[in-house]
Amino acid sequence: MRTISNPLFNPFRASLHVASLMSLLLAVTAAQAEGFVVKAMTIADKKAVFATVESTDAIAARVRISGTVTELSATEGDLVQEGAVIALVKDPKLDLQIEAIEAQIRAAEREIANLKTELERTQALFQRGSTTKARLDQINTQYDVAKSKLEASEAEKAVIVRQLEEGAVLAPQTGRVLDVPITVGSVVMPGEAVATIAKEHYILRLSLPERHARFLHKGDSVALAARGQDCAKGCDRTGTIVKVYPQIANGRVLADATVPDLGDYFVGERIQVRVSAGERSALLVPEDLVFTRFGVDFVTSRLADDKTADIAVQVGRSHRKQSGLMVEILSGIEAGDILIQPQGGEHGQK
Repeated sequence: MRTISNPLFNPFRASLHVASLMSLLLAVTAAQAEGFVVKAMTIADKKAVFATVESTDAIAARVRISGTVTELSATEGDLVQEGAVIALVKDPKLDLQIEAIEAQIRAAEREIANLKTELERTQALFQRGSTTKARLDQINTQYDVAKSKLEASEAEKAVIVRQLEEGAVLAPQTGRVLDVPITVGSVVMPGEAVATIAKEHYILRLSLPERHARFLHKGDSVALAARGQDCAKGCDRTGTIVKVYPQIANGRVLADATVPDLGDYFVGERIQVRVSAGERSALLVPEDLVFTRFGVDFVTSRLADDKTADIAVQVGRSHRKQSGLMVEILSGIEAGDILIQPQGGEHGQK
């Protein structure tokens, strides 16, 4: 019987492979045996508060003349562009004034035509010596006065026409209409607001108790919960504090934060955010050391006589560190305890 040897098989290399596997297994076993030593760590304390979506600028579109609203093209929620006509105000008296001024203009034009004819006749008579220089100067003066009256009437008409044009209420900025307090047919006076327009650039306005004022700084980050949810389910968006107001009113301090893509939110909508509230000491352990049994969280602790015991703990929030995902333990263990991987296949039962 012949033995077929495999040229690719190297007994020496195989033994090295087995040895490396054994050393790796021993290292893992040793690491598990050493366990995790619980230590107090300094973490940034986060406070969940509600912030309100606000517009950076909310400007009122105001009437420039008195009159009656005849047209209204904007309503709450509309997006308008700067300079767009959102309402039209008319005063019937302005049309009557224009008619009166146009009559004055026509009379002045007829008077000018008559005086021009008289001036040409007087100049011809003066050249023949049939009239005096005083008469010629008198006709020249009357002609100049008539032209000045015509110019004054035309200027007065331009003022009235300008007032008619100012009856158009223009949007002062590009944004969304928040409020329209009037309707068609309303009588308005100069300076009265027709609509309030908020700029599309929204911010988050935070209102915190004054004890947290010393922890707020410009440039700090805030975590934002998803729309309609709270931070208990995760704050997956971030923003930046751009302004901290220096005045405390009614025991509250105000701060503004910018967050991208807030344009689809309602002005005044409340969103839960997490902000920095200083630092504190906490006990953090790797998340894979915590397991759940019958709805209660446990960790496995190694005792002084090398025995193990499952200890019920109260779990807090999770924190992402460089070493991995850590979970805060509120009660059940203390600094110096040694935790090991749970036994009996209970690892990861969270």
